[in-house]
Amino acid sequence: MDPAAANGRLVVAITKFERRNDRWGRIRGNWATLLLPINEDDSIDFPRLADAIDRLIAAKVDGIYSNGTAGEFHNQTEAEFDRIQQLLADRCSPAAMPFVIGACQPDPRISLERVRRAAALEPEAIQVILPDWWPVTAAEATDFLQMAAGAADPVPLVLYQPPHAKRVFAPEELAAILSGVPQVVGIKLGDGDASWYDQARKHLDGWGIYVPGHHLATGVKQGVAVGAFSNVACLSPSGAQRWTAAMTDDIDRSLDIEKRLRAFLDDHIVPFARVHGYSNAALDKLLAAIGGWAEIGTRLRRPYRWIDPSVVPALREKARIALPDIML
Repeated sequence: MDPAAANGRLVVAITKFERRNDRWGRIRGNWATLLLPINEDDSIDFPRLADAIDRLIAAKVDGIYSNGTAGEFHNQTEAEFDRIQQLLADRCSPAAMPFVIGACQPDPRISLERVRRAAALEPEAIQVILPDWWPVTAAEATDFLQMAAGAADPVPLVLYQPPHAKRVFAPEELAAILSGVPQVVGIKLGDGDASWYDQARKHLDGWGIYVPGHHLATGVKQGVAVGAFSNVACLSPSGAQRWTAAMTDDIDRSLDIEKRLRAFLDDHIVPFARVHGYSNAALDKLLAAIGGWAEIGTRLRRPYRWIDPSVVPALREKARIALPDIML
């Protein structure tokens, strides 16, 4: 790549990353996810969840979000959903900690009701997924998001478009869908190669783009990402925050950390999914156990399987060796 072009992209990325008065406001940088501590009887341990929120606030992350995939939104009752979001709001609001509520649910009717209830808590934004039992068309996606926008008003929306969604739209398709829903200010998605970034710059410049946490330095250098709802924050909220902050001053060092992050995940974490079939939520809880920053545990709600915590001490040592910048 031409050095001048590369430098220009970095300036654009840093400018976008630091802007405070754009459409996505404070929804930028390093966002940490809520991970549900699960008791042996399959109940949610709310005192441990409250402690985890307090520890994230103390780590001074850029924001906290609930009910992503790692938050097991797909495996909780509506009463539990309400209690989780209320706890998050009650902890974050007095501390002036930005928070986003995930109203994700594969059923569009349940999702819309979650959106309505979440809006009353006045989060920075509400995150939604597209209806997922039957893949939606582009027109159906726009229609659903318009309904969600009406339910959320005046709270803005972030669309969560994970790689495992039944329908994954390309950047040009997303731009066409979202052009009819101005209340959507950001998109959380999986990134791709240089061609994908070219398409994202061309079509998605009007939205805040949130890439996978361990790809954030690449996304910033490419002039696309404004932040991440971050798996790196699962490993270490404070370490992820330091790494994110460093991207405005030393992108080359940040990219070196990213390279080591990707290698650690590929070598030691991804095989639990690829070889043994564990879910992404199981991997994120394993990362939190390795980081040891809160008493969350690796247990998921049944019927989903969790990773035996006996593997944690050896992996923690490997993480400390590979990622001293993150594991301080």
